[in-house]
Amino acid sequence: MAHVTGDWNPLGQVFYRKQEIYTLGWRDIDLDKFVVAAAPYGGPVALIRDETKLVRVQGSIRPVIYIYTSSGREISSIRWNSGHVIHLGWSCSEELLCVQEDGSVLVYDIFGQFKRTFSMGTEAKEMKVRDCRIFNSHQGTGLAVMTSSYRIFMVNNVDEPRIRRMADVPGLDAPPSSWVVISQDRQSRVLLARENDLYLLDHGGQYSRQLAPVSQQVEAYTEMAVSFNNKYLALFTNTGLLWIGSSDLERAYCEFDTKCPQRPKQLAWCGTGAIVGYWENILLMVGPGKDYVKYNVDSTVHLVPELDGLRILSNYSHEFLHKVPSVVECVFKIGSIEPGAMLYEASREFQNGSPKADEYIRMIQDRLTVAVDQCIQAAGCEHEPTTQRMLLRAASFGKCFLSDMNPEPFVRMCRTLRVLNSVRDFTIGIPLSCAQLEQLSMPVLIDRLVLRRQYPLAIRVCQYLKMPEAEGVSRILAHWACYKVQQTHVDDELIARSINEKLRDTPGISYSEIAAKAAECGRTELAIRLLEYEPKSAEQVPLLMKMGRDQLALAKAVDSGDTDLVYTVVMHLKEKLTLGDFLMTIRNLPTAQSLYLQYCKEQNREMLQDLYYQEDNFQESANCRVMDSYNETRMDERLRNLQQAQEAYTKARNEFAAKVTEEQVRLLKYQMRLEEELKRPYLDLSLHDTISQLTTEGNHKLAEQLRKEFKVPDKRFWWLKILTL
Repeated sequence: MAHVTGDWNPLGQVFYRKQEIYTLGWRDIDLDKFVVAAAPYGGPVALIRDETKLVRVQGSIRPVIYIYTSSGREISSIRWNSGHVIHLGWSCSEELLCVQEDGSVLVYDIFGQFKRTFSMGTEAKEMKVRDCRIFNSHQGTGLAVMTSSYRIFMVNNVDEPRIRRMADVPGLDAPPSSWVVISQDRQSRVLLARENDLYLLDHGGQYSRQLAPVSQQVEAYTEMAVSFNNKYLALFTNTGLLWIGSSDLERAYCEFDTKCPQRPKQLAWCGTGAIVGYWENILLMVGPGKDYVKYNVDSTVHLVPELDGLRILSNYSHEFLHKVPSVVECVFKIGSIEPGAMLYEASREFQNGSPKADEYIRMIQDRLTVAVDQCIQAAGCEHEPTTQRMLLRAASFGKCFLSDMNPEPFVRMCRTLRVLNSVRDFTIGIPLSCAQLEQLSMPVLIDRLVLRRQYPLAIRVCQYLKMPEAEGVSRILAHWACYKVQQTHVDDELIARSINEKLRDTPGISYSEIAAKAAECGRTELAIRLLEYEPKSAEQVPLLMKMGRDQLALAKAVDSGDTDLVYTVVMHLKEKLTLGDFLMTIRNLPTAQSLYLQYCKEQNREMLQDLYYQEDNFQESANCRVMDSYNETRMDERLRNLQQAQEAYTKARNEFAAKVTEEQVRLLKYQMRLEEELKRPYLDLSLHDTISQLTTEGNHKLAEQLRKEFKVPDKRFWWLKILTL
């Protein structure tokens, strides 16, 4: 066990250890000459030259922002051609935030591609930004800037920036000695020190003076640090006193005299159990019980606070300083008689073929379940795969003596460690701990692999964890395809074929989304090729219309058999094209034309007549006139429509319809004359009913006249008269 506990350092009642997780892959990097921004949860590292330490040269040299993985592999670089950069930082979605002196914030992805920008307000632009803080809020990633007039402006979420001005500190006419953002109780506030006075500022314009329970006289608080969970606060004074307490300043845990009044280069929390100060070549870790551990460093380092520890970046290595978990202490602490330690020894003896293994097992027979759990949990806390295997082997050995042991925790830990070891690999460079992964969640880790374009590994992880395809493999392949269409140097046909070969009929994949991405990139032909693989016409057609391929969209809509879809395209064409072009377009597709005619019958009768006229369809035109005539209330309009219908029937060579229409016109005129003479309603009665009504009323001469006018056969006339009388 000596090799496991060799790097343990006691800090009060607990132990801390500093493990090297990577030998960094970057070359000729001296962190002393760079501004460093590292994302939490094993995220990427951004570097830009520190302009305060540059040697002046002739001419102008544009600064470059370098982006590396945590293992020091270069991902991308950005040739900076904008304003003066005040601060670099990362959002919780691993977007690089570049804060400029004029208050504008430029957002880039991990590959240095510009995404968006926003401003911190007019005052920040006019007065210039002198300092900045990036923090985690309840809404996401927050940003606070201090202008040269010492006013602070804040946004709680850089994805939806809403600028809030914090309260002004009375009499603040010089730079504050230190300040920090505390995000707690769903509210972000600023704790600011003006020499030995502390002020808590909120965005409602209110401020309150705070008193830290410090036993000694303080002239100025020169440095502050808030813990990862925003519950604890550390204050460093100009006399070298380090105060550790709660972030609301109500509880003090300890005061430690560092005997160094010089302001530390960096003050950062190691998890929630210790505070680390960095001075030239020295790291000093102080616990809440005034215990301390001193580490010597041989180069400039940068401290990155994490949920459960502190990452330390140097010129050559990447280390992780953290508290030794209690379960690891139980198993590996020298002289430990915990069940986990005994089971671990039993496993080692068993592998060596020693009978002592049986003695150890008998000693913990009644606590074997606890021993197995301790070994499983300890394996999750170890970074070295060799140690993980030894602990899991011990847990597996202990399980053999238990008949009712639930295998799920063991299987789950094996899966988790296999995923963690994969992403910790130097080529990937995401040094997550088990506690960090639990906080981050597995879907977010897969998203981060996709963000890094590590598609094969992301797919293997999803398949290994047996995630649903819609949430796992399908989604990753869709991201891969969207990235593929952005490769402008590859031929459209080749990209479309490779995407189809890879995706084929994978459930949950929408080719239309991939085609939309291709269209955004200006690759219309590629988008059309990809849409050929889209099985849903409802997804194809809108995108084709958006790209201006209206005729193809209409053809696809017609082929789909979806009338609503056809109507959508037809109405779009009607608004977009001139009437002549529109009619010529739909004329080539009978289905579309017939649907449009149906629409006109219900909505636009005048257009319907125009269509029939252009098509020389006199029969339908006449039918339409007849129908329209009966919708007219004015008799002259009705007669005009019927006369036009008669002419159309004649042109259509439908003599019977033309004759009938002519007789209907004559009948209507006769009925109008009867109404004028007799003052009774006759309109819209048939010839039969008109004769019957005249007979009933005793107007036999008029009935006889009507018979002669319309040549009613004698047999029919007299039978009607008999029935009526």
